[in-house]
Amino acid sequence: MLAKVSKNFFLFVSNNKWLNHAAKKWGFSFGASQVVAGDNIEVALKKIKELNDKGLLCTLDHLGEFVSNKEEALAATRSVVQTLKSISDVKVKSHVSVKLTQLGLDIDYQFCLKNMHEILAIATRTNNFVTIDMEDYSHCQQSLDILRDLRKDYDNVGTVIQSYLYRAVQDIKDLQGVHLRLVKGAYKESPEVAYQEKNRIDSNFRIIIQEHLSSGSYTAIATHDDQIVDYVKQWVKEQEISKDQFEFQMLYGFRNQLQSDLVKEGYTVRVYVPFGTDWFGYFMRRLAERPQNISFAIKGFFSK
Repeated sequence: MLAKVSKNFFLFVSNNKWLNHAAKKWGFSFGASQVVAGDNIEVALKKIKELNDKGLLCTLDHLGEFVSNKEEALAATRSVVQTLKSISDVKVKSHVSVKLTQLGLDIDYQFCLKNMHEILAIATRTNNFVTIDMEDYSHCQQSLDILRDLRKDYDNVGTVIQSYLYRAVQDIKDLQGVHLRLVKGAYKESPEVAYQEKNRIDSNFRIIIQEHLSSGSYTAIATHDDQIVDYVKQWVKEQEISKDQFEFQMLYGFRNQLQSDLVKEGYTVRVYVPFGTDWFGYFMRRLAERPQNISFAIKGFFSK
């Protein structure tokens, strides 16, 4: 019960616009620096180089979401473009992840689509890949619609499917051949659209992993759950699925030893590396996901 209350609390405050705005002025607080790579691209790229040297691939995310005016969305678009150019210039091994609400989805669909075209043109030129992060359920269908529009012109773009959503299995079937990141889900969603029980979310996670891998599609399995990791390792062995067809993904600052062990076993591991000053919502969702993560906040608070 206590874990459920704390999860709901952290998910609630993650959407508080006043706290998000205030956090930009605070700087990293409550241990956020342990899970956010830095407040600027230069620091983040140095962290990525360190991870690459350990055999880890990365995906870089300039934090920010729920932008409400075009100027902010255009600035975010320019930031992603510059991030892609910087990755190419310093020659680190990293993809890029983006949030459509940061690029203007809540302002105008066509405006957001235009911004994504600009980003993907640069990603194509620099031989890189862009993942559209999946946000809350209210943005799910529009995000998939934009993905389908983009894939008429680009094949270096994919998205995320969340196993706690009832629609996840059908979405997987509709997206065969698309490079997808599969996750459990990190937002608070209604029982009308999402499973609430961990065992049902985990069961659906296994189903969508099987479904996407069985279709021959490249699959990124994003989890820190030992049981899911062990399940995938055993299942792909039984199905004789090549390690080249999938990768494990984990968040920066979490399960470092597991990341290293998987690399030593010959698996591809990609680390999701967030950076930027708009860290509050991301950090609160990480605290909500696993009760163990709260220790980051406690340690960070007492270190101030």
